[in-house]
This record gives sequence, structure tokens and C-alpha cells, in this order.
Amino acid sequence: MENNRTSSHPRGLYVLFFTEMWERFGYYLMLGIFSLYMIDSTQNGGMGFSAVKKSDIYGTYLGLVYLTPFIGGLLADRVLGYRKSIIIGAILMASGYIGLSLPGESVFYLSLFLIIVGNGFFKPNISTLVGNLYNKPEYKDKKDAGYNIFYMGINIGAFICNFVAAYMRNNYGWGYAFIAAGVGMLIGLIWFLRGMKHVKEVDILKPVQKEDLSLKKIFGLVLLPVFGFAVLGWFLPGTIFGSDGTDAFLIGSIPVVIFYASLWFRASAEDKRPVGALLAVFAAVVIFWAIFHQNGDALTIWAKDYTDRNIENTIMEKAFDGINLTQNISYDANSPKSYFTNLPADKIPEQGKSLKLYSTELYQSINPFWVIVLTPVLVGFWGFLRRRGKEPGTPAKIVLGLLITGLSALVMVAAVKSVNVDTEKASNWWLFGTYGVITIGELCLSPMGLSLVSKLSPPRLTALLMGGWFLSTSIGNKLSGILSGMWEGYEDKSKFFLVNFALAFAAFLLLFAMLRWLNRVMKEKGVK
Repeated sequence: MENNRTSSHPRGLYVLFFTEMWERFGYYLMLGIFSLYMIDSTQNGGMGFSAVKKSDIYGTYLGLVYLTPFIGGLLADRVLGYRKSIIIGAILMASGYIGLSLPGESVFYLSLFLIIVGNGFFKPNISTLVGNLYNKPEYKDKKDAGYNIFYMGINIGAFICNFVAAYMRNNYGWGYAFIAAGVGMLIGLIWFLRGMKHVKEVDILKPVQKEDLSLKKIFGLVLLPVFGFAVLGWFLPGTIFGSDGTDAFLIGSIPVVIFYASLWFRASAEDKRPVGALLAVFAAVVIFWAIFHQNGDALTIWAKDYTDRNIENTIMEKAFDGINLTQNISYDANSPKSYFTNLPADKIPEQGKSLKLYSTELYQSINPFWVIVLTPVLVGFWGFLRRRGKEPGTPAKIVLGLLITGLSALVMVAAVKSVNVDTEKASNWWLFGTYGVITIGELCLSPMGLSLVSKLSPPRLTALLMGGWFLSTSIGNKLSGILSGMWEGYEDKSKFFLVNFALAFAAFLLLFAMLRWLNRVMKEKGVK
């Protein structure tokens, strides 16, 4: 037993912590530059896509990358086991990131496909292993704290990666930045292989029950219809949700949603209420992800075009110059770059001269910075309440997270109102503020959601239901792309953020109305 412990947490947690840290380093490095890469001109090494096409691809990619955990979780539960699935996923993702460094639209889409499939094998199963480590009696009461620690590992990788992305892009180009993402994933794989012995005992295939569908039936009744529905959505005359890609994704998701709903209908009497509780939470948190993942699209465009990124004559200029994390953009009155469109006239440089700016992708590190800073504070706060018998249950934390997420959108409403965005730039501090608020919501919701799945799901369905959590993430991510696609249509950008607030507040009210029922289900399962 001693060999499997480090202080009050299982040693396997730290194996998974650093594996996930490096995997998220690669994932968020790629995501932080993804929108910028797609809209950059082909002359600069980008894809040269329009803003609308960029948002459509961004949302579809984010949707699919969290839809495939349904398949990966299922195969891990029934056939492969968790360790093999994680290894397969890591290899596929590393190949995809490196593939993005190669030119050509065909290679671009193939690389995205490899990342999407790889994440399906990797993401639900590493999260399931974390939960399994805490199923032992001596660790059960520390499960929420364990997921918070694991979640901080995710964000250490997400914080560091954007500095690497800016350095590689500014010095060597887009391709080398994507290669750095692949190298990060390979480091994570090596770490996992070296420490795999510490999670071996919790990698157990679950016996299939009589009410469970066979793999053959699932593939025939769910996966084939997914492809059929997606093709139908693509070829429907006109569009329902704004683009062929969006129609294909959302209509193609219908069979998977129906499958998860069927888990409740087919569940035994003992499992029905816990499964129902999880499905209700999954439905509500779709909105959280739709708002949260504005960071890679709408908020990135806000940082790029509406935020004062001038670094000249600031305390950061010398530090950032030393490692080339800045961009120099020259002014050409005949063809001004988008940054100059709403820059006050007295700040526009003379013809041919340049401004030194923070690289846009660095703003992607604000959220993980807050996660790293606030996680110990929040874990300590929950611990303080726990010792006094006043810690809220996991469902209450998730409800609180949705409310706080809505408040983060109001911060951006204030940001828009603070300046005339047609002729002025907003302060950097608004992004620090909105990311700080949404990070508190995220810490109340995202790691708690993983913990809730581990607590309530029947053991044989843990990875499959973890895939259900990521299905809600998937649909929310696609909705984030749809919302971001509406950005250009709002002349008053504050209305865009008010829509985000309204959606978050509606989801909060929905889940708050179910809170007593959710707490009763938790009590029946003997967990909190």
C-alpha cells in the first residue's frame, strides 16, 4: 500500500497529473493559435479562410473533439481498457498536431481528424482513471480535491503553451508552433508509460449486464445512424443552423443523444435515478461550454482587434523582447491592418513605421493563470467549510459555477461600454477580469462535473458516462462556434455578451430548480 501513496493522495494521481499536463499543453497550444492560423493569409503561412468559415470550422472541430469520447469511453469500458486507450489516443493526437505543420488543405483536415479521434481515446479514460484511484475507502472523501489537483495540471500545461506558441510562431512560423504541440503530447506519453504501474490496479474491464447493449448493437443502432444523420444534415436544401457543417454536426449528434437517453430507460431500478441525475446535469452544462469556449474565438478576436495590445514603454517590454513574444506591425495607409481600424489617430504611427504589440495568443494564458492561482484558494475554502460541516455538495457547486459564468459575460458588457469600440481600444484588464470571474465558475463546475460522474455512475458505465459529460462539452463547443459566428452581426458588441449572460442564467435557473432532487440522489448513493 505504501508504494501507491504520496502524502494523502494516491501516487497514480501524479502520474496522471503530468500526463494530462503535457497533453493539455499540446491541445491548448494548438487551440490558442487555431483561429488566428485559419484567418491569417496564405502569404504568411496561414489558411486564408474567411471569418465565417473560421468560426464554423472552429466550432465543428471543438464539437467533434469532445464527441468522440463517447466511442473511446465505450471501447475502453468493454474491450481495450483505459491504459491502452490512452496510449492510442496520445499517438494519434501527436501525429495530428505535427501534421498541421504541413501545407495543404487536405492535410489540414486529415490532421484535425487524427486529433479528434485521438482525443476520443484519451480524454474520457484518463479522467476515469483519476476517479478509480479514489474509489478506495481511504481516498473517497478526497475525490473532489483530487479532481481539483488534476485540473490544475491541465491548466499548468495550458498556461505555458501559449508562450511557447508565440515564441515559435514569431521566430519560426506557424508550422513549428504546431510541431511543439506534438512534442508536448509525446512527452506526456513517455511520462505515462514510465509511471503506468501506479495505475495498473485500477484499470479493470467492467462486466456487461443484461440491460446493456452489445457493442455490435451500439455500432449498428448508434454509430451508423450518426453518419447517416450527418450526411442528411449536410445535404439538406438550404441550412437550418447557419451552415452545412453545423447542420451535419447537430443533426448527426441526435442518435448519440438518444443513446444516452436510452441508458436511463434501460437502467435497473438501482441505477435509474443516478443515471437520470447525470443526464440532467449534462443537459444544463452545455451552456457553460458554449460560453467558456468563446476564449478561443470571440474573445480572441476581441483581444486581437479591440484590446490595447501596445507593449511599448511598459515594464513588460524588455522582458518580452528578450524572448520575442511580441509582434511588430507596420502602418500602411493604403492597406491598414485590422488593428489600426479603431486605433485613435494620435496613436497611429507614421507611414511605414511599426507598433510593438503583445502576441494575441498570450491572452489565452490568462484563464489557466487564474486556474493555477485560484485552485489552491478554492480547494482550501472547500476544505475550511468541510471541517465545519458546511461544504456544499457537488451539485450545488456546479449550480454556483453556472451563475458565476453568467457574471463573467457581464464583465465584457462593461468592457464594451467602457470605450467607443469604433474609435478606441479597451484596456487589457477587462480580459483579466472576465477570465478571472469565469475561472471561478469553471473551478466550481468542470472538475466537479468529472467528480460527479465518478461518484454517481454505475461502475461498468463510468467511462461511457464520462463520455456523456464530454458529449455535453461537445455540443456546447459547437454552440460556441455558432455564437462566435454571430459576432460580426452585432454592431453593438455588448448585445453579443448579453446573449451569453442570458443563456448562462437560464441554465442556472434550470439546474437550481433540480438541486434538491440532485442532493437526494447523492444521499441515496452515500456520496456528497
